[in-house]
Amino acid sequence: MTNNGWSNDEFRQKWQEQADKMGRFNLAIFGKTGVGKSTLINAIFGEDVAPTGIGEPVTMENHLYLHRAGFLGLLDTRGLEIGRDTDTLIAELGTYVRRMRANPLSEQIHVAWYCVRATDRRFEDTEAEFIRRLHELGLPVVAVLTQVPSRDGEHHGDALTLADHIAELGLPIVGGRPILVMATGDDFTRQVEHGLKDLLDATFRVAPEGVEFALAAAQKIDLGRKRKQANDTVRLAAALALTVGAIPIPMADAGPLVTIQLGMMARVAAIYGVKVETATLAAAVATTVAVAAGRSAVVSLLKLIPGAGTVVGGTISAAVASTFTMAVGGAWAVVCGELTQGRLKGVDGAVDNEMVRELFQAQFGVWFSKARAAKA
Repeated sequence: MTNNGWSNDEFRQKWQEQADKMGRFNLAIFGKTGVGKSTLINAIFGEDVAPTGIGEPVTMENHLYLHRAGFLGLLDTRGLEIGRDTDTLIAELGTYVRRMRANPLSEQIHVAWYCVRATDRRFEDTEAEFIRRLHELGLPVVAVLTQVPSRDGEHHGDALTLADHIAELGLPIVGGRPILVMATGDDFTRQVEHGLKDLLDATFRVAPEGVEFALAAAQKIDLGRKRKQANDTVRLAAALALTVGAIPIPMADAGPLVTIQLGMMARVAAIYGVKVETATLAAAVATTVAVAAGRSAVVSLLKLIPGAGTVVGGTISAAVASTFTMAVGGAWAVVCGELTQGRLKGVDGAVDNEMVRELFQAQFGVWFSKARAAKA
C-alpha cells in the first residue's frame, strides 16, 4: 500500500474500469493519397497516434485496417484508390460496418471524414459518389478541405470556390458544406493553424450518444470539453462524500472517502486522456500531498468553514470531507490538464514528481478556498 490509502495497482485497475465505461470512438478517414490525413489526425488527437494505414487488418482482403490508440480507433485503407477501386472498397467497408453493428458500440464505426486537398482545386465525380455510398452505409460523413491557405483570417479564394462547388452538389455531408482546415501552421509561409475545432465540433454533433466521453478523451485541442466533464465528475464525488456520514480523522485515510476519491481521480485522468502509467505516478504524488494536508490542517480547516461542523469523538462532518474532496478533484483536474498537454515532465520525458507536487499543492489551496466560499 502507498501512504495515500491505496496501491498503484488499485489505481490502475480503477483507471481501466473508467476507461472501459467510456469506451472508444472509432473514426473512418478517407481521401486520396497526399491529402494530409495523418497530419490532420495527429493535430486533433495528438502526436502519439500512429500514422493512418497502420494497424490490425479487419477484412480478409487486408484493405481495411483499424488502429487502436487509447480512446480512439482509426479505420483507414491500404492498397485501394477511391475512384479506381470504389466498388471494392465500399463492398468491404459495408461488410465490416454491418458485421460490427452486432457488437458493442465501442466496436462500431461512428463517423467518417472525407478529405480533399484544397490546393488540388478539384473535386471529382467519383469522390462525390463515394460520399453518397458512405452515407448509404449509415455513416455520418464530415467533408474536410485540407491545407487551406489563409491570410488575416480570410481563406484563399480558390478554397472558397471549391467549398462552394461541393456545397452546391447537395451531398449528404454534415452541415451541407465542407469544413476548411489548416492542420499545422508554418512560420516560413506565415500560414496559421485553423479549422480544427470546427471539425471537432461537427464530429461531436453527429457522433452517436454513448461515445462522447471517449471522443472528448481522445481529442487534444478542446480542453474546455474535458474540463466540463472533469468538473461534473468532481462535483458528483463531492456530493457522494456528503452521504458517508462522520469521517474519522485524518479524513484522507478514511476508507469510504478513499474509495470515492480514487474513482474520481481515475475518471478525471481518463477524461483528460492521461495514460494509465503517467496518471498512476502523478496520482501517487498528488494524494501524498492531500493526505499530508488532511493530517496537518483538518482542525484549522474546520474553523474556516462556517457551519461545517466540529471535531467530535475523533471525527469530522461529511460537509468538511465534501469540501476536501472538491479541492482534491479540482487540483487533480488542473494537473491532468497539464499532463495531457505534455507538460510536468523532466528533460528525460518522465513525469517530474516535484513539478506535480508543487502544482497540486498550489491548486489544492485555490480549490479549497473556492469550495469553502461556495459553502459559506
